[in-house]
Amino acid sequence: MAEFKDWAPKSFLVLRHYSWKQFAADLLAGVTVGLVALPLAMAFAIASGVPPQLGLYCAVIAGFLISALGGSKTQVGGPTGAFVVVVFGIVTRYGIEGLYLCTLMAGVFLVILGATGLGTAVKFIPRPVVVGFTNGIAVIIASTQIKDFFGLKIGHVPGEFWARLETLARNFGTISYTETLLGIWALIVIIFCVRRLPKVPGYIVALFVGTALVWALKLPVETIGTRFGGIPSGLPTLVIPAFHFSHLRPLIGPAITVAMLGAIESLMSAVVSDRMSGDKHNPNVELVAQGIANIVSPLFGGLPATGAIARTATNIRSGAKTPVAGMVHALTLLAILLFAAPMAKFIPLAVLSAILFVVAYNMGEWREIPELLKLPKLEVGTWLLTFLLTVFADLTVAVEAGMIMGALVFISKVTSTTKISRVTTDYVEDGRQHILQDKQIPPYVAIFRIHGPFLFGAADKMESAIQKLPELPPVIILRLRNMTAIDATGLQVLENFADAVHAAHKELLLCGALEQPAELMQQAEFEEHVGKNNICGSIAEALERAREIYEEMCARLLAEPEHGLQTNELVEQGREHL
Repeated sequence: MAEFKDWAPKSFLVLRHYSWKQFAADLLAGVTVGLVALPLAMAFAIASGVPPQLGLYCAVIAGFLISALGGSKTQVGGPTGAFVVVVFGIVTRYGIEGLYLCTLMAGVFLVILGATGLGTAVKFIPRPVVVGFTNGIAVIIASTQIKDFFGLKIGHVPGEFWARLETLARNFGTISYTETLLGIWALIVIIFCVRRLPKVPGYIVALFVGTALVWALKLPVETIGTRFGGIPSGLPTLVIPAFHFSHLRPLIGPAITVAMLGAIESLMSAVVSDRMSGDKHNPNVELVAQGIANIVSPLFGGLPATGAIARTATNIRSGAKTPVAGMVHALTLLAILLFAAPMAKFIPLAVLSAILFVVAYNMGEWREIPELLKLPKLEVGTWLLTFLLTVFADLTVAVEAGMIMGALVFISKVTSTTKISRVTTDYVEDGRQHILQDKQIPPYVAIFRIHGPFLFGAADKMESAIQKLPELPPVIILRLRNMTAIDATGLQVLENFADAVHAAHKELLLCGALEQPAELMQQAEFEEHVGKNNICGSIAEALERAREIYEEMCARLLAEPEHGLQTNELVEQGREHL
């Protein structure tokens, strides 16, 4: 039974105790996220240089399989912006058949990653690399939407970034003011809904109202019908693509890129799902499901698929309880394909471009750039190199170069912490304030330690401490005396841990950081996350600071009658130590 649980999809485990109440919640959430996925699936397909129905086929087939076979309760899968750049490049060079072969190969790689337990290898991609190619993808997606947003009359838009910008600038005089106003209106609607009406899906409002305006007023704008002839009604049909084995070898690199992007985004999305739903996903089962979905999707004419963070969050906020919601989302899109496909020909491309502008902004992780710029030059260089190569060269090259840079940074950090020094009397005396053996740990304090380099490959080890937060005492000390090195990824994990501690209404203290970690934390202004007084030089100093914090907590809690009774036992225990 334990082995079955290790490899069983979440749907198998959850549905044994399924109820009508859960189904009602899943049905509502699934229909909602299905409507949200409708414009996104079509927009991603068009941005990738293929007909819009291919995005819908992917969302239906892959979306259903990812939910049915995956290792997350509430993850929703389908086409995402991460694939737009690489898919566009593959289609341009190898055609649609090459894309199907690449997707199938990527699916096989993902199954191998999950089945062998190597899915955890994605954690060895440093944060600057992930942020760099995410920034780059966002910029490229936005640049591909300028033509349709402004209604420019251009026959062919080049695939290279500079050439694309030159062509757009040269032809900007052909702007359509009707399409531009429609795009701006859609952009305002989406942003307004996000900021003022978060429960109203702005994508759906912009899509349906924009489509209704084009149909009712017969606006002279480019639509899915004028460019693609509409979307065919009916079920996606099983067709074995005519694979060209001459493409097999050159597509290995792009297939690995698709597989790694799919693994990274799906596991990131699953982590978001865990935080929002309180569940714990199974990464290996999730990757196997992602692999199967990417093997089956091209057989029905679909695009590559992965876990979609925005749709997963929408799914949970809409009340999803189990993987059934994700399956309902796929069936909702299938129903639209069967019964409402003819209406899709009126969907204006300017509205889909506005939607993709918002997607590009959201996926860009722009808020992380100021934080990255505080880091050492090597890590900033890793981010900048990955970003520039993604925009101006090729995503595969960017990831490869970023990983090489990440490896060099890793070697540099580890070797810089190696020291040979003589043990002196002063060294021994200085060490006494750091040892725990002669210290008494009061019940209001929990101490965790990090031993060894806390770099991008080891950053997930903090997860167990985060899971224990609800049962921990009010003051937590993180002992860094034996943490020899830290990088941007490890630093971000510590920042997230500090935020999680404060969200649980507890206090976090750090103590004993060595030279390299202390310098990086000071450079990155880490004290903003815990407070300057809560970064201590030794465990003795941290315990004294914990005492001060606990005294303040006791005084505050005892002054509030509604909390006094609940904390009496802890207060009495603490008084013995105070």
